[in-house]
Amino acid sequence: MDERTAILSRMFIVLGLILLIPCALGFQLIRINYVEGEELRELWSKQAVDQIPIPAQRGNIYDANGTLLATNAVDYKLAFDPKVTVNGKAGVPKEQVEQLITKLSALTKKSRSFYRTKINSAPARSRYIVLETNLSVLAKDQIKALDIDGVILEENYRRKYTFGTLAAHTLGFVNHETNGRIGLEAYYNEELKGEDGVRQVRRDPFNRIFEYVGAPKKLPRNGYSLHTTIDAYLQAILEDELKAGVDKHLANYGTGIILDPKTGAIKALANYPTFDPNYPGSNNEENRRNFAISDMIEPGSTFKLVTAIAAVEQGVVDFNEVFETPDDGEVVIHDLVLRDHDPLGDLTFKEVIQKSSNVATAEIAMRMDKEVFYQYARNMGFGSSTNIDLIGEVEGRLAKPYEWSLVTLPWMSHGYEIQTTPLQIAQAYAAFANNGKMMRPYLVERIEDKNGEVVSEHEPVEIRRIAKKSTLDKLYPIFESVVADSGTGDLAQVNGLRIAGKTGTAKKVVNGRYTNNYRGSFVGFFPVEDPQYVCLILLDEPRTSGYGGFTAAPIFQNVAKRIAGLDNNIQQNMKVGEEQNPDFVQVPFLKGLKKKQAIELLAGLNIPYEVNGKAGYITKQTPEAGTQINIGQEISLTLSETYAASDSAKVKDGYAEIPDLIGMNMRQATNLLTERGLETEIIGSGTVFAQYPKKGQHLRKGYSVTIRGKAKSLELLTQTEKR
Repeated sequence: MDERTAILSRMFIVLGLILLIPCALGFQLIRINYVEGEELRELWSKQAVDQIPIPAQRGNIYDANGTLLATNAVDYKLAFDPKVTVNGKAGVPKEQVEQLITKLSALTKKSRSFYRTKINSAPARSRYIVLETNLSVLAKDQIKALDIDGVILEENYRRKYTFGTLAAHTLGFVNHETNGRIGLEAYYNEELKGEDGVRQVRRDPFNRIFEYVGAPKKLPRNGYSLHTTIDAYLQAILEDELKAGVDKHLANYGTGIILDPKTGAIKALANYPTFDPNYPGSNNEENRRNFAISDMIEPGSTFKLVTAIAAVEQGVVDFNEVFETPDDGEVVIHDLVLRDHDPLGDLTFKEVIQKSSNVATAEIAMRMDKEVFYQYARNMGFGSSTNIDLIGEVEGRLAKPYEWSLVTLPWMSHGYEIQTTPLQIAQAYAAFANNGKMMRPYLVERIEDKNGEVVSEHEPVEIRRIAKKSTLDKLYPIFESVVADSGTGDLAQVNGLRIAGKTGTAKKVVNGRYTNNYRGSFVGFFPVEDPQYVCLILLDEPRTSGYGGFTAAPIFQNVAKRIAGLDNNIQQNMKVGEEQNPDFVQVPFLKGLKKKQAIELLAGLNIPYEVNGKAGYITKQTPEAGTQINIGQEISLTLSETYAASDSAKVKDGYAEIPDLIGMNMRQATNLLTERGLETEIIGSGTVFAQYPKKGQHLRKGYSVTIRGKAKSLELLTQTEKR
């Protein structure tokens, strides 16, 4: 084969191969479109179609009066794209950028240079510069009204706790996935979180999501709402007084519980120091610990209730018997020294409890078999969980009788060699106050769906009877005498209010050894004739004194006094003390009440009044609460809405006039704004000291009014005497 033939052969081969390419492409097109087309189109559809969740809204949490304690809030992230095309030119005009910066500065109180620096320092190609997060709805609307190109507003949903630290340990908090971590948020997480929905979307080759007409979707089931037994007013009182007591006595921490002995409903539960569940990570982790249910403590003399009930019911003590205690207040039991806080001399059984004699209490306990004493302690709830609806409760520890040493019985009789939780102590005294019926403590009264339909409702649960009613009737006067002038709990007295209770003082165990550091406590109930409230106060390592009668009892007194100021039934039944002048009457706290409520309260106290204003809430009263006035002296009340009816015509349709909210608590302000069709954005908690917009201005209904509260959890609701 000559050279020319060889070249032509190679050219024909190459040309043949080139001609095969369109043939192969044509074959593939036929195969794809006609032979396997249907299967490939179905495969593409499966790969391009995706499902994304539709988040369910987490349920709300309310207090016993319907006050919103926890809900979902929306705020906005503001980003800026400086490269967007405006009027055919790339880039946002400088004057629009300055307009945006000026408005942001006015809304956030940050300098204009702050935002200008953010924009100028961003990478040259950046088209997403975050300028601000957590903008309110009102701020978002004002930014959006500027109609500036390149502004990007994105919604962020978060859990909002209306009153900040109020009831933080009860409510708990949620994590970044809005799952409950502690408290009610964790215990009722499944009920609160609901069930996410799902929707079908398409994704393009760049993974961008597009909705399409007729795409199937499953709507979410929003979470159920919890209606709790917590009373926000009582909770605020307990937190205020507990904080004041911890600060005054320089304690490590304090714990307080208020419950209804007849049902077991927890009305308030507090620990201090506390934390803000809106920002749970901003505090020490220890502050999030719920000491009321998760700390095991030796109860000290509050446990003498068990000894007293067991001794009386078993008939091992005579009320007329005299107990002789040593002159130095010390006795040796199996080579261990047992002491009274002071030498107490000869004591009757009543005085043993009233003056809290450890020596005499141990003598009484040793008259009983240890198995009998153990059973009484067990029956009163010690050594077992209360089964409250909170995460993290511990059982405490009550050793079996076969584990006891020779000194366990005498030492346990006054609250040592046993570990309990504060809630167990409160539950035992609640059973004592409730004629021996022990009720299971609980926090959620009912669960409702988004339409207000009741999903489940709690019925009070009676656990057992701790003793015969006849036994307890004999002991009520004895524990009431503890709060008398000669008792260890005399600093818990409230004039005119019958209180029964017991002080407690116990050395702390550290690394298996008793130290010289103490826990002081007081637990009591009132009014004795018809117990409505059981309250426990405990301080850990108070520096001023270890005695519960000196540290915890005054806190109890302040709490009981303020509760009595809120409870009309207690107020009307309180005796007039000998030192009080019956020709005078104390002015009750009326601010925040509706006109009808205030009139009913004043009528019950026979106090004449005059009312200034047309409608709304009481915003001012003269004289102030707690002032003693002559019987028949008139008091003056001012309502929040004082404008004339004709003035309302000045308000445009769809708008509302902003009322004066200064001096109200958050709940009152929120209710008043809601009545006018306005939303509320709350900053801080307590009494309102600032608002925006200001009173008298007009705002479109559905928009938010921002209110700022003082540091206290809620307004001081009543002050019956100066402290």
